[in-house]
Amino acid sequence: MGTTMVITQPAPFVSAFVETVDQAMRAQNPSHGMSAIQRAGLAFCVTAVLVTNSICWARFARASLGTYALAASAWMFCHSKLPWAQLLVASVRVIWRHHGIPAGTLVIDDTDHPRSTSAQTLAHLYKLRDKASGG
Repeated sequence: MGTTMVITQPAPFVSAFVETVDQAMRAQNPSHGMSAIQRAGLAFCVTAVLVTNSICWARFARASLGTYALAASAWMFCHSKLPWAQLLVASVRVIWRHHGIPAGTLVIDDTDHPRSTSAQTLAHLYKLRDKASGG
């Protein structure tokens, strides 16, 4: 049986990380910073990912006992004007700097993860080919 975690506020280390990322974004381009609401929402979502071990708006809302509404969290990430590309770059730079890595190349490779097959009505969904083995 699992333990239920309640999120009343973002974890302090997550809030500090989000603030540092925002400062890095502003240093690169002052117009690419996040608003206070965006920083708070991002800090909550990162904390919720760590606590729930998932990326699910409904679980986030349940874990916060209604403090963070499902619709508000989803709206912030789907419709707000967050500079996603700059957020990724700044986050990686902050992590590298924290670990003393002066430079590097970020490569995102998820070729070993098969795609979801839960949407049964899409044509050819189950005809996935593994590029590595040709099958």
